[in-house]
Amino acid sequence: MPATSSPPGLCSWTVMGCSIRLLQLLSTGVASSLVASVGTQRVGVDNWFMFFWCFCYIVTLLIIIVEYCSNLRSHFSFHWYNFPINYACYAALFCFSTSIISATTYVPFLPQGPTQNHAITATAFSCIAAVAYGTEFFWTWVGHRPRRIITYVHTVHGLLKLLENFVACIIFAFISNTSLYQHQPALVWCVAVYSTCFILGTLAILLGLVYCDNWLPIRFPVSQLGLTLFSILLYISALVLWPLYQFNEELGGQSQRSSDMTCRDEFTTYVCNWDQRLAVAVLTAINLLLYVADLVIASYLVSERLHPRAPGSLYLWRYYVV
Repeated sequence: MPATSSPPGLCSWTVMGCSIRLLQLLSTGVASSLVASVGTQRVGVDNWFMFFWCFCYIVTLLIIIVEYCSNLRSHFSFHWYNFPINYACYAALFCFSTSIISATTYVPFLPQGPTQNHAITATAFSCIAAVAYGTEFFWTWVGHRPRRIITYVHTVHGLLKLLENFVACIIFAFISNTSLYQHQPALVWCVAVYSTCFILGTLAILLGLVYCDNWLPIRFPVSQLGLTLFSILLYISALVLWPLYQFNEELGGQSQRSSDMTCRDEFTTYVCNWDQRLAVAVLTAINLLLYVADLVIASYLVSERLHPRAPGSLYLWRYYVV
């Protein structure tokens, strides 16, 4: 389909739409600026806060530029409408999770004073950004749904892909502490699993955005079925190896939280290593469940293509979140 036929973007809502975009810019810009001004030079989870906020700010600015320069949209090989709504869903999840993690694992460990005040204010602006992105996603979805304009994120399969990559990004935030895995090749393999599955998930989302069914050597649902099954096998290996080498004392792990020196330091300024290991193990299990659900949906789509059961059944499963 030609890109020029794409429906108008958020800024077509005139004052309300552009106000939301400007609020997104303001909130992410202020949040990243406040954390940067603290200058604690800490490494780990808080570095990802800066990355998420700066990324959201830059992408939002680019979307605003494209929205106002309508001639730029003709250069994209996909419906421009697909990109902002998928991005808004991602950004809302990122800003919301960043707000929660910051409020629970970053702000409480900072010394009272200007540093903590800056961090609290940055967290508040991150919450505002999450609301702004969520409003954009909801309003755009509801506003265009009566016109039966379909986007990849409207599908059950597309929503699961977004959630899988979202959980993977949280995992990356915890494993940014390289001391958790560098000492064991099996744990390095787990990091490679998370990275590989994230890349495959991103590829699947990009293919869903550009309507690739006509030029792929195999049908899109079939390719997604294969990628999802491959990701499940990888995640099963990570779910076994990560807890085994992190919490089994015979393999060099620490079964008790009290045995971790970083958890016994009263003056620690970050989430201790044992808690980070546990968080990654839990998130790995959650993501595996998401991939299993994704496999069920992908299998249904493939079976419907091969053996259609009723007109419209494939449409409802493929194009609407239930």
